[in-house]
Amino acid sequence: MTTDARTDDARTEAPARTAAASLTPADLDLLRRPLHGFLTVAGGPLPPEPRPVWFEVAETGAGDRTLQLFTAPDSLKVRRLRRDPRASLVVAAPVGERERWVSVTGPVTVEPDGAHDLARRLAARYWDPADPASAADLAPILAADQVRLVLHPESVRRYAH
Repeated sequence: MTTDARTDDARTEAPARTAAASLTPADLDLLRRPLHGFLTVAGGPLPPEPRPVWFEVAETGAGDRTLQLFTAPDSLKVRRLRRDPRASLVVAAPVGERERWVSVTGPVTVEPDGAHDLARRLAARYWDPADPASAADLAPILAADQVRLVLHPESVRRYAH
């Protein structure tokens, strides 16, 4: 069963979310697992070319939830988002589980702060923090300039078998 929750707010700034674009407890259960999200940004090639990304659900001060990830400030996705801030992130249950996915669509803001802290949290979520190879892989990420991308949900679609 696929459901669609959309708002009519077409602004490109972070809109005030409505209950219609809220993430359900079942959505959050899936999104809080260490699964890759597939990010697609507007303004890219046709057909779109999603990229696997690490992400986390973040609580805002108003009790709303956003999805955030980090990237280099000069990355192609940032350049595209500066031209057109629309994006979507799709997360699916892995093979071996009943089919289930969540797709979140909305505008993305590019934030100059918090990216390195986010990278540390995500590395601990996706990698074994005690593994020396993981620490060695994280070091250049933390040494490089990073920005935080924040996806503000306007539309949430989901499927659960």
